[in-house]
Amino acid sequence: MAHSLHLKRLEGKVAIITGAASGIGEAAAKLFVENGAFVVVADIQEELGLKVVASIAGPDVDRAIYKKCDVTVEKQVEETVAFAIEKYGTLDIMYGNAGILGPMDSILDMDMEDGFDRTMAVNLRGPALCIKHAARAMVKRQVRGSIICTASTASVLGGMGPIAYNTSKHGLVGLVRAAASELGKHGIRVNCVSPYFVATPLAISGMSAMGINNASGIEALASSAGNLKGVALKAKHIAEAALFLASDESSVYVSGHNLVVDGGYTVVDNSITMLMQMQIKQ
Repeated sequence: MAHSLHLKRLEGKVAIITGAASGIGEAAAKLFVENGAFVVVADIQEELGLKVVASIAGPDVDRAIYKKCDVTVEKQVEETVAFAIEKYGTLDIMYGNAGILGPMDSILDMDMEDGFDRTMAVNLRGPALCIKHAARAMVKRQVRGSIICTASTASVLGGMGPIAYNTSKHGLVGLVRAAASELGKHGIRVNCVSPYFVATPLAISGMSAMGINNASGIEALASSAGNLKGVALKAKHIAEAALFLASDESSVYVSGHNLVVDGGYTVVDNSITMLMQMQIKQ
């Protein structure tokens, strides 16, 4: 019985997940539904989004529904929030997960409009719009909701990704903290989760230029560079972190937090130790 109760950590909650047609968003949509939530799968990829809904709804077809949404377009974000409320009656959770890697260009050669501006539009403007319209709905209905954004270890360190991506993720943590400051008086929590390398379709497409074009290749690279050995970080692990932030388990005083899921990578520097060991061996 205890196990059954544990699986229903979002019983009756209504969630919107952007970028939910694949990767971390898809894993979160599945996990949220397994835990009793009603989920709006919001994404620009209609065919994939509908497949996700079909795969997770099961016999209870009302548990998940697809809504096409480009997070850079404010009207579409606003309509997605209204759609969720019309369908399910409320909104408890907004998970702004949609993002792009952007161009791999050096800052010396960066295309500002199609490269930098587009990356910032998806990775920073998009979450800002999700927070804005979800919070407006929550405040209006006096819902003590949870808003979550997917950032990255690139929100903590430079050099963890292309420069536009790195910049957008640093900015996203600032956005989350600022929103948490403002929305705390309404009982609304705002947090983000920052993954280390995960073999999502986004990561695979970005790493293909380096000749790594499959999940196992990315996981092998991530494991060799990572601090915590013996486990490959997967989308489901990030979904579990988001589930914690969405659930009542974090409802007391967890807000404005950047939950970094990286096995200690961003807080550990082993380079000096490695150099010392090399000197000893010599």
